[in-house]
Amino acid sequence: MNYTNLLIDITDGVAVVTINRPEALNALSKDILEELGVAFAAIEKNETVACVILTGSGAKAFVAGADIAAMQSMNAVAAENFARLGHAVLSVIENFPKPVIAAVNGFALGGGCELAMACDIRIAADNARFGQPEVNLGVIPGFGGTLHLSRLVGKGRAKELIFTGDMIDAHEAYRIGLANKVVAADELIAAAHSMAAKISSKGPVAVRFAKQSVDSGLEMDLDRARCAEASLFGLCFATADQKEGMQAFLDKRPAKFTGC
Repeated sequence: MNYTNLLIDITDGVAVVTINRPEALNALSKDILEELGVAFAAIEKNETVACVILTGSGAKAFVAGADIAAMQSMNAVAAENFARLGHAVLSVIENFPKPVIAAVNGFALGGGCELAMACDIRIAADNARFGQPEVNLGVIPGFGGTLHLSRLVGKGRAKELIFTGDMIDAHEAYRIGLANKVVAADELIAAAHSMAAKISSKGPVAVRFAKQSVDSGLEMDLDRARCAEASLFGLCFATADQKEGMQAFLDKRPAKFTGC
């Protein structure tokens, strides 16, 4: 498919999805959200892809926010529908069966911060800036910011960032757990590819089950989460990858996983 607002590159099992609207600092419009949904649906079906990197074009912004110019004239019904679209698309990314790494270059504000939080891992350039500044506009985060930020950094810090609308730099984001690591801006994509390659070298089924266990376990009480983890652990033993991985360990050689 030809995308108007996205660039898609698939090489060596890694799909790089780049939001390509630099003249608007990659602000999330309805069209971009819809294209992201289509792109991730297509990537999910591509069996050659083991990991996804999501980033923004240009040096200034990952995604500077949602499209304020488009939102300014919305009534309550239109705004709710826009928020529901954002939630639906970000849920696709959050629940994507393959790991998704956000390579955060520049501003990740509002919807951009929410989009980064929907990814499994966030690698930040040292010029990255994170924030949920919606209260400055008289609204609240609408794409899951009030839900996901507290899960990543704790309720107190999340409330402070959301209530004040303050922007934080990459190192502070790392300190509080919003970013997984910080790298020089010119090393960002290489660092994301390095991590994606490392993840892609592991057992694909095991990585998928591990993601499922972490994500679902956070929504369960500990006893149910233990049962769910044990079930997924058991299912691993019905795969060829488990047999190959353990035999390779005993043979002291690299494993050759097939994803089945």
